[in-house]
Amino acid sequence: MTRHRLDPTPATTNDVYSRDHAPVLTVEAGDEVVVGSLDASGHLERQRTPGEVRPRLFPQARGHALTGPVAVRGARPGQMLGVTFVDLRPGEWGWTVAGGRETPVTTRLGLADVPPAWLLWEIDVDAGVATESRGLSVPTAPFLGLTGVAPAEPGEHSTTPPRTTAGGNVDCRELVAGSTLWLPVQVDDALLYLGDGHAAQGDGEVGGTAIECPMTTEVRIDLVDRRPLPSVHAETPAGRITFGFDADLDVATGDALDAMVTWLAALLDVDRATALAFASAVVDLRVTQVANQTWGVHALLPTGALGL
Repeated sequence: MTRHRLDPTPATTNDVYSRDHAPVLTVEAGDEVVVGSLDASGHLERQRTPGEVRPRLFPQARGHALTGPVAVRGARPGQMLGVTFVDLRPGEWGWTVAGGRETPVTTRLGLADVPPAWLLWEIDVDAGVATESRGLSVPTAPFLGLTGVAPAEPGEHSTTPPRTTAGGNVDCRELVAGSTLWLPVQVDDALLYLGDGHAAQGDGEVGGTAIECPMTTEVRIDLVDRRPLPSVHAETPAGRITFGFDADLDVATGDALDAMVTWLAALLDVDRATALAFASAVVDLRVTQVANQTWGVHALLPTGALGL
């Protein structure tokens, strides 16, 4: 096992995915990487007042400022890449913005055409608290909003929508330290991107942003030939998680539940109808995010439920 360090620089940061990006680092399965990432907007300097315009790495960004891609030597399509979050340490400041742009949520709430509302947070990393400029505080629970591999299709791809085939902008608040996110490898060497640090977020990310912040993330990279599911899924301190992503929230919900029933049937060695009955007793369905053009839902099988 080798331990690597990867810092966010113009040479190591991208704002789209592409299978044609040259790797900024090559690792072996089993290696650990300490990855620095800018906040989602790629700020090079912190804001001093809420919403202040400060220099950014990409003045006209097409998407999130992501560190990578990291090549995993020997990874091939059909395998599963495991990204275990060993440690996540947010930067000392963060921001949140809501309103002022057209989304299904802002349109429903009548907030698409109002001036955007900005929050500016001071983050006490050691105390685990973020305090907004008005003096209100929330506990931190840091995670990366975006962990994904390059899609198989040629060309450049937006970082905004999550994909069951490649992960990406999943925005699941359960992916804290101690979690492993499993991603289907789409291209040779996987090409892994990480970023979009969140110091804290509620289920749904209802305003479109969390407490967006720089992040230093320590991950371990694993590679296996098979898993119980061929799509994105996770093992977290809270429990096992499956995902659904779709423009239709009903479809996203069905996909997340379908995957969970498949996993639960394998774990319990029962048929799918029986697995669904057990799921009805213990599995939680949660709206992961409503912010990314593609709705997200996750199904959570709590740790210890049914003795699992």
